[in-house]
Amino acid sequence: MTQLLPRPYWYLRHGQTDWNRAGLSQGRTDVPLNETGIEQAVEAGRLIEQALRGAGQGVISRIVCSPLERAHRTATIVRDELVAYGLPILPLSVDEDLAEVCFGEQEGQPIAEWYDDWIAGQYTPPGAEPFAVLKSRATRALNRATADEGLPLVVAHGALFRALRAVMALPANVRLPNAIPLSAVHDAQAGWNLTELA
Repeated sequence: MTQLLPRPYWYLRHGQTDWNRAGLSQGRTDVPLNETGIEQAVEAGRLIEQALRGAGQGVISRIVCSPLERAHRTATIVRDELVAYGLPILPLSVDEDLAEVCFGEQEGQPIAEWYDDWIAGQYTPPGAEPFAVLKSRATRALNRATADEGLPLVVAHGALFRALRAVMALPANVRLPNAIPLSAVHDAQAGWNLTELA
């Protein structure tokens, strides 16, 4: 599997959906943001704007997002909020490899004990994408996002970020809250460091 480029980036999971609220596996099912999710995306824009005006966070140069509506709308809301605060309009592009994992027959079902075995590579639900395949896909997408100069904001999904955590040699099965921006910085000695902005 390709290694991650040791370049900094920001990551944002999409805002809440009704399936998030109900604890259901969404995967590729294109569930839209609910009202809470829209409010969370607006708040994420405010947090990012504050960080951009603070010291040491770096300046976001572009936004790259998943093609699924919940991520794309979150990215658009954040970009619009940054413009409303007087920041320049950021380029926004879609990378198909940032789409959430396909959970196969588990989509729309409650997240259950199979999830740990899926991350461990011991079980894949029928019709679902293996965790190892997701790791490779997520790595390719993030490397494309960070290949150019400047600092990208990647807007995508929770399971996809679990895959990135695994590639970053961090514990993989850690839940990423909806719409809480985090910065990821690589240190040659210490490895990857993740900092939430909330």
